[in-house]
Amino acid sequence: MDTTGTLDEALQRLHGSGPERLGRLTNHAPMAVEALAAHGQARAVHRWLDLYAHKLEEFPSAVEPVTEGNWRSALGDPRRAADWIGYFGREIAGQPWQEVLTQWWPRLLPGIHGGSTHPVIRVGHAVRTLLAGESTGPRLAELAHGLGYWAARHHPVTDPTPLPGAGSAAAALDAVAPIAVRDGGFPARLDRVTGLPVWAAGITDPDEARDRLTELVRAATHRYATHGHGEETMLVHAATAPNAVLRTLPALPRALWVPSLRAAWTASAAVTAMYAPDEAVSYAAPGTPTPEEVFERALAHGDEHVIKLTDTALDVGDAPALAAALRAIELSEPLS
Repeated sequence: MDTTGTLDEALQRLHGSGPERLGRLTNHAPMAVEALAAHGQARAVHRWLDLYAHKLEEFPSAVEPVTEGNWRSALGDPRRAADWIGYFGREIAGQPWQEVLTQWWPRLLPGIHGGSTHPVIRVGHAVRTLLAGESTGPRLAELAHGLGYWAARHHPVTDPTPLPGAGSAAAALDAVAPIAVRDGGFPARLDRVTGLPVWAAGITDPDEARDRLTELVRAATHRYATHGHGEETMLVHAATAPNAVLRTLPALPRALWVPSLRAAWTASAAVTAMYAPDEAVSYAAPGTPTPEEVFERALAHGDEHVIKLTDTALDVGDAPALAAALRAIELSEPLS
């Protein structure tokens, strides 16, 4: 993890910006700069931010403070993003951040799809940083921003009808049927996901839940190489959303690991149903670059989703995962 202070500088720079722009598009910069710092690229953080700056909007105005007495009415109201971020800032200032996370994780988990799964991904990046190093003010504030964004975009969905599944995560993702009408944005498509294959539903042991979640992240990352052409940006989240949950597990009580697995599967499978192509394509990675070389290519490309998928691919750490990252670089438009 970065020890130069650059990540803290970047987070302070970003906390004057809102979690979204244009009322619907996520600010990816806090997640991307955390990934850069985590992989030894702190020197590139501010240069990357300079390129991304045109995608940032000012921090939104507050409406009314969120309190212990009124939080339920504010949950899922995107107009209250500033109120929620302020609430979590106060909560984290008054008690250990792990306690705040433990209290709110089960409240927020049913709304994992909110904001196209970006809020939980932002929380996962923030937690990784806090677990890896010092709990500095900017890093604690970043967790407050992530949790606040999640609360504002909290979006529970009706449990999908259980459909025949498979034993492995890869086979279960292959069993996901694409939705019939694939147009419109994330919320419209999500409403059309009415059934998903059953996978890992019988897991009750926390350690097994962690292992199966690791398997899901690996399978979804590998699958991007052959299916990412269905939608090169949105299909990234089939891997990065469950990986955010996996990164958060060490900071959570073991009793929350099994429900975390179930929510992560639903999110990954739903994204697959919404955006996967009808047919896979074969893909062979050009050459055998090292993980460090793949991450440098992702940085040179610059797209925030490419950086985040490559970050997850390096967590997985095998050749098919690196191939998926290279495929994302080929499919995606560079940041300019």
